[in-house]
Formats: sequence, structure tokens, C-alpha cells
Amino acid sequence: MKPISGATRFARIRARLEAIRLAPGPRAWAFEFLLFGFKQGWACLFGGLMLALLLATHFLYPVGAPLHRYDFLTLAALAIQAAMLAFRLESWAEAKVIFAFHLTGTVMELFKTQAGSWIYPEASLLHIGAVPLFSGFMYAAVGSYIARVWRIFDFRFTRYPPVWTTVVLAGAIYINFFAHHWAPDIRLILFAVAIALFGRSRIVFTPWRAPRSMPLLLGFFLVALFIWLAENIGTFANAWTYPDQRAGWQMVGFAKLGSWYLLMIISFVLVSLIHGIRGEDNQIR
Repeated sequence: MKPISGATRFARIRARLEAIRLAPGPRAWAFEFLLFGFKQGWACLFGGLMLALLLATHFLYPVGAPLHRYDFLTLAALAIQAAMLAFRLESWAEAKVIFAFHLTGTVMELFKTQAGSWIYPEASLLHIGAVPLFSGFMYAAVGSYIARVWRIFDFRFTRYPPVWTTVVLAGAIYINFFAHHWAPDIRLILFAVAIALFGRSRIVFTPWRAPRSMPLLLGFFLVALFIWLAENIGTFANAWTYPDQRAGWQMVGFAKLGSWYLLMIISFVLVSLIHGIRGEDNQIR
């Protein structure tokens, strides 16, 4: 796979690694596994740096510093974003995805904090309402990962449902995140619809030479699981707190895994509108 014109610096590194030839056997399997991990790590770069900052500032940020910790996190996230663009570690198309996720995530944060779903316990100057601006970058990290992994692994799909149906589902999920506070929670219906739409779909990805595939619903679950684990790190670092964590930190409940699964579908659909859905024949639908 050759890097396309205008690709990021990583594309050239990736092309060199993908050009390595090994005879079939254990060495080739090990190399493909390591290459898969390397690509996944690169796709997670923005989110990984944000999690590292949350933990580092939780343990090391000076008490009584003139700049609030949350404000430092906001400025650091902006600096990371600027550096990734300046050093061509990220494309402008991926930056647009990050902005879209930052916007939609901040709107949700404003509503959810007002509803008491979670709080930000520390002070800040760079905030909107009760929401520090760094929080939007946590949603942006999810969008960044999906946009990057989509390109890095050359995603294609089989038996993908009509795009308009996925947009309707994503819209219904997003509305339900707000509406369930005063109307019946229809998430079980949304899960059922997701299974009906994506149940036969498979995602085809290429870690090295040979395309691999898995059920798309399984892919959603695996990413949602990692986001849930990252959320546990974020709450441990006191970046935000759920009501049952006010007396002391405890793991985020497994029910949140379902919420992240649904949010993963929204995220995936948003990125699909930018990248387009390609079938195995490489035709964009």
C-alpha cells in the first residue's frame, strides 16, 4: 500500500513497514501482529497523549499553581493538536473530524452536567457553563482515533446497510442521550435496531498484506470497551466524577459500556460521512 499524495509523515513509515517481505510462518504472523499494534497505537496517539496528561497532572500538577489544572489541560490539548498538524502527523481532514466531535461532545456535556449526570470538581477559567473546554477534546480523541484507524487500515465493508438508515439511527441515539431525562429511555430499542442494521455487516481491514475481517458489531464493542477503560482512567485522575464516585473513586459501572457502545455508533457514522463507505470492490457508496 503506497502513501497517497499529501499523506502524513506516518504514511511513509507505514509504507516502508508494509513493504517488508517475510516467508509465511511464525515470523510473518508475529510481524503482522506487531504491525497491527503499531498502527493501532498511532491511531490512538491523540487519545493516548490526553490520558497521559490526565494522569500526570493528577499526580504532579502543583497545588496552588496560578494556572488551573483544567485550563492547563485545555491549552495542552490545543498545543498537541497544533503540533500534530504542523509536523504532518495528522491531516487537515482528520482535524475537521476532531472539531466536529468537539462540538457535538461539548453540547452533550453542557446538558449532562446541568442534569447532574457527572460533574467537573475543579475550578477553571476556560469553560462554558460547568464544562471545562478540555472535555470536548476527550470526545475529539474518539473521533480522531476512528478517522485515523479508518485510513490506516483501509477500511472496507460487506453487507453495509443503506447510509441513510445509519444516519437516522445515529440521530435517534444522540437525541435519546438527552430525551431519556424526561421521556422513556429507548436504548434497548436502539440496540435492537443497531443489531438489525449491522448484524450482517463485516468490516474488512488490512494490517499488512492480507485483508482480515470481523463482524462490525464486534468492532463497535471492542472500541467501546477500550473507551470504557479509558473513562476509568479519566475518573481515577479526577478529570470528572460520577455521583457514585463523590465519596471516593470506584470503577465506572458496566452500564456505561452500553452508553459508549451507542456513542461509538454515532462516532462511526459521523466519520463514515467524511470517508465514505467502500465495499470490497472499492466503490464508495
